Amino acid sequence: TLNFQPDWAWLKSRSNADTHVVFDSARGANKRISPSEVSAESTTSDELTAFNSNGFTLGTGDNVNRSSQTMVAWSWKAGTTSSISGGSITPAAVSINATSGFGIYRYTGTGSNGTIAHGLGTAPKFIVTKNRDSGTFGWYVYHVGIGATKNLYLHNNDAEVTSSDRWNDTAPTSTVFTLSTNTGVNGSSANMIAYAFSEVKGYSKIGSYGGNGNTDGAFIYTGFKPAWIMVKRSDSAENWVIFDNKLRPANNVGNNFMYADINNAQDSTTDFDMLSNGFKT
Repeated sequence: TLNFQPDWAWLKSRSNADTHVVFDSARGANKRISPSEVSAESTTSDELTAFNSNGFTLGTGDNVNRSSQTMVAWSWKAGTTSSISGGSITPAAVSINATSGFGIYRYTGTGSNGTIAHGLGTAPKFIVTKNRDSGTFGWYVYHVGIGATKNLYLHNNDAEVTSSDRWNDTAPTSTVFTLSTNTGVNGSSANMIAYAFSEVKGYSKIGSYGGNGNTDGAFIYTGFKPAWIMVKRSDSAENWVIFDNKLRPANNVGNNFMYADINNAQDSTTDFDMLSNGFKT
């Protein structure tokens, strides 16, 4: 049970090597895509079956409700907006929450350089796109820490890639984000989805930092106590890791975590510390 109606839900078995699955209100509750795979979108009847005013309803599918297994779900509230104009590509459906800096955009790709109005008020610093029709093109990531000339992939541990056909070497603005010609971000006539996050003071922090390799670790200031953290080394092939402070804390110094790009069960580390104003690695 939640105290809000979510628009995006990310679910994973903690104790079993089942795939990550993501559902959102712009595509429909029974439309599944997996952040840890390049698979195309599929329609399910036994996983997430409905978004409710106080949470969501699950079926019996192993990815979301495996018997006797421990599970985790991360949920975001967006909003209710049928469409938004202002860019050269008009999404068929969007769900936007400017207060929390989160938006969902369902659009048809054009195969040509274009822009999408995001409605967040400030420039997104983290954007993820997926070609819903493709089992070849995975999840493409724009991150402010590496800039618009590069991208990462959420579905694998690859280091950053330099290419102009993702974001057309153009950083998001306060009104639009830019897509280039790559099939993974803007496939011609393809059914696409994008999730965009802008930074909100006291609520979210999106950025980069340099590791120091020391046992004591690096301190990353957020200005608030974080509840959910995702980290990826950008200059080398290292996995995406997710920490949270609700369902899986082992203790303050040393936390269980999930890999975002592989289907492993949860793992643990002693090299992570969630603090009142940031975190330490």
